[in-house]
Amino acid sequence: GIGRAVAVALGRAGARVTALSRTAADLESLAREAAVGAAGPFELLVNNAAVAELQPFLEVTRSALQRSLDVNFGAVLHVSQIVARQMIAQGVPGAIVNVSSQASKRALRDHAVYCSTKSALDMLSKVMAMELGPHKIRVNTVNPTVVMTDMGRINWSDPQKSAAMINRIPLGKFAEVDDVVNSILFLLSDKSAMTTGSSLMIDGGFLVS
Repeated sequence: GIGRAVAVALGRAGARVTALSRTAADLESLAREAAVGAAGPFELLVNNAAVAELQPFLEVTRSALQRSLDVNFGAVLHVSQIVARQMIAQGVPGAIVNVSSQASKRALRDHAVYCSTKSALDMLSKVMAMELGPHKIRVNTVNPTVVMTDMGRINWSDPQKSAAMINRIPLGKFAEVDDVVNSILFLLSDKSAMTTGSSLMIDGGFLVS
């Protein structure tokens, strides 16, 4: 939901958009690298793909851990390397936004793997910002609370489950897709030209509650 909305918004803003979809084959082969390498050059990158393998800590499986690491962390590192090398070769400024989560900052039950991979993504983004800064490439994350995508509406349709989370959000609501899209567009734009290595919370105040 977020990835599609970002692609549409960037297209409407005049960008030439190349979109990649997450599949198991992408992770097992070099198809992703070939697709990205052939589609450039790039000036902007949004890494949005993620999986949420929810399991109690004592029941976390090796397969859930590996899949989460591959998609939530490894794919971001790999694709960002390819795109950043192209940006540097072009010699023009660039911007990368990695879609993280409030779960990178706060422990959530049954989210041991998800919280951990998103925390890793936040730190990866800071190191990327440090090392790519001299090449005039900015790297930031957006960290949303629950987002009302189609999947989000299904996963949080239980009033008892949603009430427990909303009660921890001072603004009293979940994020809409546009809340995330607008924040991503801001961090990609020249209006955030002095911002890098930062995490923009889109959590309605969840972390201050």
